[in-house]
Amino acid sequence: MSTSALGGLETAIADGGTYARTVQRFREQGIALPTFAQLVEPGRIPEAVTARLAGVDPDAPHPLNLFRVNWFNDRTRRGRVAVPEHVVLPKSLTGVDTPIIVVLGDRFPMIHAHKVLAAYACLAPRIVTGRFDPTTQRAVWPSTGNYCRGGVAISRIMGCRGVAVLPENMSQERFSWLDRWVSDPSDIVRTPGCESNVKEIYDRCAELERDPGNVILNQFSEYANHLGHYRVTGTALASVFEHVRSAQPGLHLAAFVSATGSAGTIAAGDHLKDTFGTRIVAVEALECPTLLENGFGDHNIQGIGDKHVPLIHNVMNTDVVVAVSDKATDQLGLVFSQPAGRECLRTRHGVPPNVIDVLSSFGLSSICNIVGAIKVADRLGLGPQDAIITLATDGDMMYGSEHEKALARDFPGGFDARTADVAAQRWLYHANGDHVLELTECDRRRIFNLGYFTWVEQRGVSIEDFNARREQSFWRGLREALPLWDTMIEEFNGQTGALTRL
Repeated sequence: MSTSALGGLETAIADGGTYARTVQRFREQGIALPTFAQLVEPGRIPEAVTARLAGVDPDAPHPLNLFRVNWFNDRTRRGRVAVPEHVVLPKSLTGVDTPIIVVLGDRFPMIHAHKVLAAYACLAPRIVTGRFDPTTQRAVWPSTGNYCRGGVAISRIMGCRGVAVLPENMSQERFSWLDRWVSDPSDIVRTPGCESNVKEIYDRCAELERDPGNVILNQFSEYANHLGHYRVTGTALASVFEHVRSAQPGLHLAAFVSATGSAGTIAAGDHLKDTFGTRIVAVEALECPTLLENGFGDHNIQGIGDKHVPLIHNVMNTDVVVAVSDKATDQLGLVFSQPAGRECLRTRHGVPPNVIDVLSSFGLSSICNIVGAIKVADRLGLGPQDAIITLATDGDMMYGSEHEKALARDFPGGFDARTADVAAQRWLYHANGDHVLELTECDRRRIFNLGYFTWVEQRGVSIEDFNARREQSFWRGLREALPLWDTMIEEFNGQTGALTRL
């Protein structure tokens, strides 16, 4: 298939000189790249790599940590599990009969979040096609938090400088992590605003792109982000559902719920729909209902930037849109993290200890996904045989400063068992199917067309390339790049010899 048919994705070496310099850099630093097939099935990873990994700190900028960029790490992130780690949320927590399966993203290395997979998926193909020179160029990662952290980590491991571009009002923990990982303080670029101010990120990247030494890896328009999640995350979620269904025969995977963000993760829904006929549910902030109402505003569900429709969002394959308030995520973040909240869930609602124990794996956007799943279960009238699967994209460790703000703003008199129960009742047990829209073909066209203003008018995408995305054949065609990239990764590793020296 031609490059144009692949949506601009290169599957051949574009610059032999860049390729040669990159091979030399990776040879010198002993960097080997995992194939996408190995990230899908870590059992394919060479035994020599697996043996060496046992002694590698999962939070270190070590080249072998690239092989941990998959869903099969255990809780310590040092070992490997047969089925991605997950929890099935019971009615005692959700208030609905429908089992809600949550796959845990804080098992990923370096950043405790699954966005490191998106970063790898975007940079690795550029490396093996000679479209990025780690000896002279900086990788620029526009983000609202976790993707730029993943990008900085992947860049450092691949022997180049990574630049994080993110809103200045993101959690302090994100900036503290970046301070420890960047090569230079100037590699952290703060843009105006909060989670919703994505255009300001784009504008800053347009300025940075004028320097040929900067390469922008825009997660909102990099089709590799879509493809990485379609193949790696989609297959992982399917394996989790099959595992859960083995103990409950007849269980139907009714819906996959994902906050849109860059629209990378939601690509896993395409895989689940192909496999199980699962409906794909896009979640956004009620305070900025872009897909639901063509709306605008500000919100604090960190990790789901909006006020635009990402280029890589397969809108015409999306079935439902649901909006969740950031008041829900802020206050449930306290219920899940504070001792009074956990005690309330345990004693007043009978939430089992194994579920209480995993609440630290739920960050703000993870809670958003869970509340969205509850609302969808209510609105669609799902029952105990209709499972919903979603992701905890990151854990609570990035949000301590946000919890302090929520405590001061919403609970100035203190957060005790009574106030915790009020929050849990409002946002969990009394959640209902409001702000949920089952999309008609007309609704899909409306959302699709909204993307025109960002990508054609502002970002210069041709109308032909923009419109091509209406057809599912376009998205199926993109997938042909994955085996070609894997072949190129194997050839690149052969050139560097990094695997043979383990």
